Amino acid sequence: MFRKLAVTALLSAVLAGAVLTGATEASAAAFPSRNFECLAPAGPGGGWDTTMRMVAKVLTEKGIVKKAMPVINKPGGGGGVALAYISAKKDPHTIAVYSPPLLLINLTGQTDLSYKNVTPLAMLINDFGAFAVPANSPYKNINDLFDALKKDPKSVKLGGTSSPGSMDHIQFLHAAKAAGVEVKDIPYIAFQGGEALASLLGGHIDVYTTGMAEVVGPLEAGDIRVLAITSPERIKDGPLAQVPTLKEQGVDAVFINWRGIFGIPKMSEEARSFMENALKQMSETPEWTEICARNGWTSVFMGASEFSAFLDKTNEEYKSLLEAIGLYHPAK
Repeated sequence: MFRKLAVTALLSAVLAGAVLTGATEASAAAFPSRNFECLAPAGPGGGWDTTMRMVAKVLTEKGIVKKAMPVINKPGGGGGVALAYISAKKDPHTIAVYSPPLLLINLTGQTDLSYKNVTPLAMLINDFGAFAVPANSPYKNINDLFDALKKDPKSVKLGGTSSPGSMDHIQFLHAAKAAGVEVKDIPYIAFQGGEALASLLGGHIDVYTTGMAEVVGPLEAGDIRVLAITSPERIKDGPLAQVPTLKEQGVDAVFINWRGIFGIPKMSEEARSFMENALKQMSETPEWTEICARNGWTSVFMGASEFSAFLDKTNEEYKSLLEAIGLYHPAK
């Protein structure tokens, strides 16, 4: 009788263990359980849109993520519209791409939401800024431009596609401040999409501050001159290889346009870990390497924990710069 009870208990334990193991495996396989919603916080064709589409393409085509990953554009508010949307979501199948404006729109008071309202998953790339003038501009190099600004900060009209105090604006002010320019009085005009380049070529602004990718086409066409890029080293290949860095011209400044992927707030460890690992696998594929080379991106994978620490540090750096130029206006 005792032996029979012992065997029964053993079978029960084995079955219970099998059920538990099965439950654990089911739990581990529970995410992702449906198609994703991949947010690009701007319209089609820009840096956020291109990055999100390439991430979704590689993840799905390589079979790293076995659910569909359609990209949805949610432009507006320098990324604030998409931030309000994702920060209210409860479903971890919603992810978004962001870069410095995620921090800047909060520090300049455009929204009370911040990077603390999303879950950092991974940094993927570094991109850099470029400063362009018309091909017939009197400014032949970045120091010609900064010398003019030192004499009269209001003599040069600056334009970009980000809002005042956001990325295009602040990357130029960062460089100008390093060159000794009094930056508070430099006029800045914010445009939508291709309006900035058209305004530059039409003579309505003197300088266009933007990302490197945006100047390649008009540079190749001979329409513009790119005075400097904000990378620490000169680009090795392509049309931008002819453009000197700020550092090469004696201006001790670098501005990194990092881009990374974020999830909903309070994302479960299961979902966060899955996405971090998936993005790491993606970053190591030859397809991603080729995409980065084609777009002039520097592939820099940074996992969730390190990325979170980077954001804390960078947020303080942006805050200090905005305070120095009078644009730090935190949301109430």
